[in-house]
Amino acid sequence: MASDPRGGGGGRSSASGPRAGLPDLPPSLARSARAIDGGVRWTRTWHDLLAERLEDWDLDLDLRPGQPAWAGRCAVVLPVLQRDGTPAVLKLTVPHDEALPEPDALTLWDGAGAVRLLASSRPDHALLLQRLDGDRSLRDVPLDETPGPWGAVLRRLCLRAGDSAPWAAFPHLASEAEQWTDTIPAHWDDLGEPFPRWLMESALEVCQSRGVLGRRSERDVLVHADLHYENLLPSSPHRLGDFVAIDPKPVLGDAEYAVAPMLWNRLGELDAGDPAGHLQAHCRALAGAAGLDAELARGWTVVREVRNALSYLAHGSTGEAQRSLWVASSVLGRTLDGLPPAGRLSVP
Repeated sequence: MASDPRGGGGGRSSASGPRAGLPDLPPSLARSARAIDGGVRWTRTWHDLLAERLEDWDLDLDLRPGQPAWAGRCAVVLPVLQRDGTPAVLKLTVPHDEALPEPDALTLWDGAGAVRLLASSRPDHALLLQRLDGDRSLRDVPLDETPGPWGAVLRRLCLRAGDSAPWAAFPHLASEAEQWTDTIPAHWDDLGEPFPRWLMESALEVCQSRGVLGRRSERDVLVHADLHYENLLPSSPHRLGDFVAIDPKPVLGDAEYAVAPMLWNRLGELDAGDPAGHLQAHCRALAGAAGLDAELARGWTVVREVRNALSYLAHGSTGEAQRSLWVASSVLGRTLDGLPPAGRLSVP
C-alpha cells in the first residue's frame, strides 16, 4: 500500500465541486488502463468514485498539497484518515476479472501475513486497507537475504483450502493447468515454434502432472500468485524486518506456484560470473525457507515463464519474452543460446 505514512491533510471536496481538492490520476495508470476493457471509461469517472467512497466511509484524504497518488498498473492508492484519525489507504482498482477475488483472500487472511482489509465495496472495486510503510519493501533487502522473510510470509498465507463462501471465488490452478496442456503447444505452434521444443515440453510435463487428474487436491492451499519483492512491505515504519503482503492475485493450488515472481525480478543483481547458477541457488533457498518442494517450485516457474514468453511474443514484446525465456531455461540449467546476459535483460 504505497503511500506517504506521514500524510498531510488533503481534505475532502469543497463546495466548488465534487472534484475540487482531489488529486489527478497518475499518468502511468491512465496509460495502462487503456489496455483493460472499460478502462478508459473508468479513468473519466474515477473522481466521482473517489468522492463517493470518501463520503460513504467517512474518510479524509491525507495528501500534502501537490503530493501525487500512488499507482500500479491497475489501481490507484491514496492515503486517508478514518473518522477517529487512524491512517488507512483507499485502493481503487480498474475493474477487471483478476481483481475480483482480492477482498475474499484478504478476508480469509484477516491480517495474518497480508495487509488487513477494513472495508470493501465490491461493485466499485474499492478497498479500504491498513496503511503500511510504502516507502520501503523487500526490494531494499540484499537479494541473498530475502528467502527468509519471504518464506515466513508465504507460510502464513498458504491456508488449507476450505469450503466457506469466500473460497468459491478463487481459480483452481489444477483446472487451469489442464487447459494449458492444450493452449501452450497450440500457441507455440501458432507463433512458429519460437523457442526449442524441449523447453515447451518441460512446461507441458508439469501441467500434465499437476492437472486435475495428476495432483492431490488435499495439498491445495490459498496462494498469493504475485508475491514479489515490491508486494512485501514492512509491517512497522520503524524497522525493515517483518513484512506483510499486498496486492494478492489469489489462486488455489500448489504453494510452489508462488516462487516464480521472486526469480524474474532483480536479475541484474545475480552473480555476474554465474547468473544461472545463482538463480538456481536462489530458487532452492526460497523453496527451503518456505518449506516447499524445490523441484516443483522449479517446474511451476518454467510453466509460468513459458506462458509469459508466449504472451509477450504474441504482443511483440521481444525484450520481455527474452527475460522469461532466460529464467525458464536457466532454472533448468540449460540457458538458451542467443539471449542477452542476465544483467542486460528487460526489467519488469
